[in-house]
Amino acid sequence: MFTSKLFNPCSLVVSTTIKNCINLTCSIRNVKSLNRIDSSLKVLTNSRNMSQKSIKSFFKITPKKTEVITEAANQERNASPSTTSINSETDSPNGNAKRGKRLRSSSSEHESGEVKKIPSPSSSEKKKKVKRQRIESSESETENTVEEEKMEVKLENNNPPKTYASPKAKKMNEKKIKIEKERSPESNDRKTEIKSPSPVKMPKNKANGNIMSSFVKIERPDAKKDKENITDADKDNSGIVKEVDYNPGKTKYNPIKDACWKKSQDVPYLALAKTLEVIEATSARLKMVEILSNYFKSVIALTPEDLLPSIYLCLNQLAPAYKSLELGIAETYLMKAVGQCTGRTLAQMKAAAQRCGDLGLVAEQARATQRTMFAPPPLTVRKVITALRDVAAMTGQASVNKKIGKIQSLYVACRHSEARYLIRSLEGKLRVGLAEQSLLQALAQAMAEEDSKSLIDEYALIIKTTYCECPNYDLIVPVLLQHGVRSLPEHCRLTPGLPLKPMLAHPTKGVHEVFNRFDGSVFTCEYKYDGERAQIHVPGCGRPDLERAAIYSRNQEDNTSKYPDIIKRLPSLMKESVRSCVLDCEAVAYDTTSKQILPFQVLSTRKRKDASEDQIKVQVCVFVFDLLYLNGEALVREDLEKRRELLRQHFNEVEGEWQFAVSRDCTDEEEVAQFLQESVKASCEGLMVKALRGENARYDIARRSHNWLKLKKDYLEGVGDSVDAVVIGAYHGRGKRTGVYGGFLLACYDPAHEQYQSLCKIGTGFSDEDLRTLSDTLAEHVVDGPRSYYLFDSSHSPDVWFSPSCVWEVRCADLSLSPAHRAALGLVHDSKGISLRFPRFIRVRDDKSAELATSAEQIAELYLRQDQVKNTTNNNPRDDFY
Repeated sequence: MFTSKLFNPCSLVVSTTIKNCINLTCSIRNVKSLNRIDSSLKVLTNSRNMSQKSIKSFFKITPKKTEVITEAANQERNASPSTTSINSETDSPNGNAKRGKRLRSSSSEHESGEVKKIPSPSSSEKKKKVKRQRIESSESETENTVEEEKMEVKLENNNPPKTYASPKAKKMNEKKIKIEKERSPESNDRKTEIKSPSPVKMPKNKANGNIMSSFVKIERPDAKKDKENITDADKDNSGIVKEVDYNPGKTKYNPIKDACWKKSQDVPYLALAKTLEVIEATSARLKMVEILSNYFKSVIALTPEDLLPSIYLCLNQLAPAYKSLELGIAETYLMKAVGQCTGRTLAQMKAAAQRCGDLGLVAEQARATQRTMFAPPPLTVRKVITALRDVAAMTGQASVNKKIGKIQSLYVACRHSEARYLIRSLEGKLRVGLAEQSLLQALAQAMAEEDSKSLIDEYALIIKTTYCECPNYDLIVPVLLQHGVRSLPEHCRLTPGLPLKPMLAHPTKGVHEVFNRFDGSVFTCEYKYDGERAQIHVPGCGRPDLERAAIYSRNQEDNTSKYPDIIKRLPSLMKESVRSCVLDCEAVAYDTTSKQILPFQVLSTRKRKDASEDQIKVQVCVFVFDLLYLNGEALVREDLEKRRELLRQHFNEVEGEWQFAVSRDCTDEEEVAQFLQESVKASCEGLMVKALRGENARYDIARRSHNWLKLKKDYLEGVGDSVDAVVIGAYHGRGKRTGVYGGFLLACYDPAHEQYQSLCKIGTGFSDEDLRTLSDTLAEHVVDGPRSYYLFDSSHSPDVWFSPSCVWEVRCADLSLSPAHRAALGLVHDSKGISLRFPRFIRVRDDKSAELATSAEQIAELYLRQDQVKNTTNNNPRDDFY
């Protein structure tokens, strides 16, 4: 029996018997069936060719690798084709028919015992073997490697789909390649041995048929550690501390190694915020100075250009005080800006601020819970000061919305505690307890070449004295960086146009105290006029430049537009010998008809800004009492006797317009007492007693000196001086005072802790008109609740709270210790403050800001100087800058 067999490329064998084909009828059927089989074979052959082409393209992409085939891999290879064949037949549409033919073919083969294979034209057994070797070599290599070493299995997709590579992705790939190149040669060689070039990573359990095995990457256990070491090494090499971990309060602080930014890099605002945060948590003044000086040292060493904006932000200033550059952002607008950024309503922001007592902390907490898709660029010190100046410069109808938008752009970029101090800066109070004198001390400490107390004290005195004569950091800081501390007096001098902080006097209770202070020294007495301090600057070179003449207040505010009539009178004051000058004067309301001095309340009715000379109703007379600068030469280091002589030599008196302060050189108590009575009859407050000759007779800028004493007419009433207190609350009136405020809560200011400490409740000294006027004025300063920097007893909580804006002058019978008030707490008694007994209202002090009100230290001094108090202060107290 001869059997003819047909093989298709898919190993489908069809057998026919020649004996069965003799019958003509059957042969016709067989021919038809053979035709059908032939057509199906052609379709199967085409599909096989297509699959072979795809396999060829796959292995062309994969690099070749020749390895020894293990026995286990051969067994797997031999088992896989049959499985593949069965699966392919089962998945075909006519799988049932093919399965039957397969069974018949297998039986025929079994019967014959010999099978003759016809090779397919589209594939060869040799190629199949090579292809199998490529796959299996990867497996065998992996098995051997796993057995030799302990490996860490990491899931990884080594064959990602081809996608368009964006520029950002390309940069990331370049960074990865760069990191790989920086690795050590040993690690590179080690990974070359382990990692197979084949894209299919096959672990030992590949035979189990795990689908995830194609995504498995074999790594050494210390591979992850190596990556971490590379990152740590990069950080160590850069020498930069993380901004979040920056701590200027660190012991043995290194200005370069402990900084969180590189040389010539802009100082991050977070570094300044961290500095303020550490200062806020510190109570010791010397430690606060050290912390700030460490920050300044880093700024000077790495980015000296950012020293100036850092100083302004630490002082919460945008420019010198005389430029009057203020933010003018109301608290409600700040709440609105923060609320819009964090999805909170204005009512929610107000409630949170009332609970917390600090809008800065509320803003910080709200920012911490906010997430953004794209983080804005980090804030820098330079960027923040520029943005705040832009906000201050915005004016017009739409300025409020523009300011809110600018604030929001800064707020969303804040990180960690930046939001707290940004909002506090916008409010106008940092509340970290950092005074300007402490900042100047820290600046001197940062500039010192060595840690020597004598050198630091020398630098501090030079910097403080220079700043008094030239109160402009824009001029001081560049000289400080370029020429050093000792060169400051040569480059920064007293100049007309730069207002000075005036010299102030200490109060005294009686004439006997005057002689105790000036025992053996020559002194003079002058009338103390009840007006407003005026510092007149007239610049010029060959002749006075009257167009640039200016008048400044004791707060260094520009009051030139308030007194246009004074500017117009300047030519009558100066003689021909005057080319430039700076005068210290008192502007007093004056009745030109009766030629009498009018009370201060009359002067306060004058328009404060942009006054027109035609509309001026209250006339003023200027009383000149000191000459600080004349014709290019500063006179502050000359004694008063010489300054007064030059004043009367180069300037004229014009009755009712310009007059010299009435003075007398007294030698005994009777003469002083008589002169005091004369000053009271002349409608003056009392006397100013000043040292006339010697070193103590110099003009001490920005100092409250014991070389000047003020002797007021009411010194016999128990207190030698009135008190300037800040209004922080009010109580609703009853009875006749219904509809207005009937009483008020007053406080003194403690600059050391930036707190307003309750001093007394006041309800006397007001007329009905005063109460109506004051109630209307204070309505503009109402706030939701007490501020976090108010120190008071809950038993004295008022009905209405005010922002610290209005200053009143009050007098009292005496001062006493009080468990219910907090003024000067800790200065005299550990648990009790000081309060005023029987206080009465005198007047509103429009010329003083809340920070210039009577300080807690002054309250303590007034208390200790009372006769009934046994403990007294040092007889020779040291004068310091205020």
